[in-house]
Amino acid sequence: MPRYLSLIRIDENNAPEGGPSPELMQRMGELIEEMTKNGVLLDTAGLTPTAQGARVHYEGGRLSVTDGPFTETKEVIGGYALLQAKDKAEAIEWTKRFLKVHEPYWTVTCEVREIEEG
Repeated sequence: MPRYLSLIRIDENNAPEGGPSPELMQRMGELIEEMTKNGVLLDTAGLTPTAQGARVHYEGGRLSVTDGPFTETKEVIGGYALLQAKDKAEAIEWTKRFLKVHEPYWTVTCEVREIEEG
């Protein structure tokens, strides 16, 4: 079965104060448990804020490193989910369910991409 990477994009500057609510974390935990039992979820994690990260850029034979935060960036990758699904449509359906556990004041976008094997 193909694998898909769902990149979870958020606007760090407009994320709810204090992060996810306990209720959201509970709903997310229940969904993660269901996805794991169904063999769909292979791995998932959130990422630390961009203020704790760095960008490494290569251009014209030169490397540069820029420490976060990256204020010019509106959306950042806040986490990921590695899915195994029968097809892209199924991966998208699970991703929709993930988005729906969030309260309405969240703005979250997931980019679903198939992983090229071999």
